[in-house]
Parts: sequence; C-alpha cells; structure tokens
Amino acid sequence: MDTELISMLKKATDEIRRTVIGKDDIIIKILMTICAGGHVLLEDIPGVGKTTIAVAFSKALGLEYNRMQFTSDVLPADVTGFNIPNRTDGSFEFKPGAVFCNLFLADEINRTSSKTQSALLEAMEEGTVTVDGVTRQLPKPFIVLATQNPSGSAGTQMLPESQLDRFMIRLSIGYPKVEEETAILKAKASKKSIPPVNRVMSAEDIIKVREASEKIFVADEVYDYIARISAATRTDKRLELGVSPRGSIAAAKMARCTAMFRGREFVIPDDVRFIYTDVCAHRVIPAKTRGKALTDTEIKALVNDICLQVAAPKV
Repeated sequence: MDTELISMLKKATDEIRRTVIGKDDIIIKILMTICAGGHVLLEDIPGVGKTTIAVAFSKALGLEYNRMQFTSDVLPADVTGFNIPNRTDGSFEFKPGAVFCNLFLADEINRTSSKTQSALLEAMEEGTVTVDGVTRQLPKPFIVLATQNPSGSAGTQMLPESQLDRFMIRLSIGYPKVEEETAILKAKASKKSIPPVNRVMSAEDIIKVREASEKIFVADEVYDYIARISAATRTDKRLELGVSPRGSIAAAKMARCTAMFRGREFVIPDDVRFIYTDVCAHRVIPAKTRGKALTDTEIKALVNDICLQVAAPKV
C-alpha cells in the first residue's frame, strides 16, 4: 500500500477539520466516496454547514471547481453548455456549462426543475456531456458534490429515483453537539477569520488514489455477502423497491476504500457494514404502511436492520 497517498488523505482530512467543526465521520466518508470515484449528496436542513464542507473539499483537494446555486430559473443549458452562432463565419461556437470542472458544487439541487436536474444524469454516469449531438469529455476526475434540503421544504422538487441512484452516497450532517456549537459561537463572537484551507492534494493525486483503491483485494465470500444483503432488500416486505445492482457495485467500491483508509489491503465484512446503509438507503423505496410513508431516518434504520440480519462470512 502506498503510504504516501494515505498520508495525503490524512492531511486532507486535517485541513478540512480546521474549517468544519465536529463532523469527522462525514468528512471521512465524503473523502472515501471521492476516492471511490463516486458522487456525494448532502441532505439536511439549511444552516448546518453543507456548503461550507463542499467548498472546503474543493480547496483541500486542489480541484478546479464551479459552484451553481440551483433555483427555479436555472436551465439545462446553464449546466451542460450551449452553442451560439459566430457572426464572423456563421459557424457555431460551444460555450461550456458549469459542469466543465473537476468538482461541481450543486447547491440546493432540489430547488430547480426536474428537467434541469436530469441534465446532470449523463455527466454523473458517463463523465461526458452531449449538446446538439456532439459528445464532449469532462475533466478527470469529475465529482458532483450536491446539497439539498429535506423533501417537503418550501420550493423543493424531489430528485427522481434514477438520479438518486447516481449518487454513490447520501449523508446527513445533523445538528452539532452542544460543545461543538459552543465552539462555533465563540469563533463567530471573536470575529476571528476562519483559517484558510490549504491545498494538500491535486487532481492527479485523486486519480492515483482511485487506482490504488481498485487494487484492494475482495474475496469471493465478501462479494457474495454484498449480493446477499442487496437480495435481502428486494425480498423484504417492508420495501417496495430494493437495492439495484448499481448499489451493490457502489457498496463494493466503498468497502475497498474503507479498507484502504483503515490501512488494510483486503476487505472484511465490517468494512461493508460500515458503509452499506449510507450507500444504499437512498436507493430503496419503502412500502407504505397504512398510507403513511417512512421518514429518511426510519428508512436508514430499516436498511441497517436488514444488513445486520444477513450472516457475515468468516474471512
């Protein structure tokens, strides 16, 4: 295992912790997702630091980033780009949209129309954008770090299941602990400037880490374990729709990164349990009970319960 890459990852988490107080698990899981080649969805109420975390990551990882505030008047062309006529020779000139970067910060993605949300599907899945029949490659690595307010908030449009499935992980930041909020209040009251986040990695380093994570060994028994958990979600009567094969693939990738972050060159069942709920809870649809839909917290608890019920192999 490349100890230099692991050292870089630890430095990146330390840099982000300087700006984001008390969210170590969230920081580590976001960084793991980036290393696994996935996209991140942060869902929570306004004011808990979703955008602060996203900006801190862009700076610490040294990635070219664009930030877009999604509102009802944002058009698909604003995201992907568009062609405009050149008055000199009559040809068309392509103007790149906001996704032409390494890290695309999609702020409050569920406040825009479904059509604009769908403009991200190809970019997230293929790393390309097609405009007027011409397909263009996005920079590598390409990562979407999106934030959204909980469904039901004023002015929100729920993301369709097909787009939720493109996010490798969905995380909820949650309220800070009392002592953490006290530290935030004291920092604001003292009017001290927030320490800048220093660049400790680059786009090339992210690609190297991804290549290293792909070399982490996964035994057949662990692959079978992931498949059995996903199969259990499809047969559980509490769920109308279980985890798709894309969700199982994402779980395997994240399990590799978990092992790498823990200093191992092989995956164990505990690595799978550590990430499975965060990776797969947003991919299921619960069965309605007496006309009442389950909350996101209840869905996570349900998926975690299924995960724990499936017997883990001895590796």
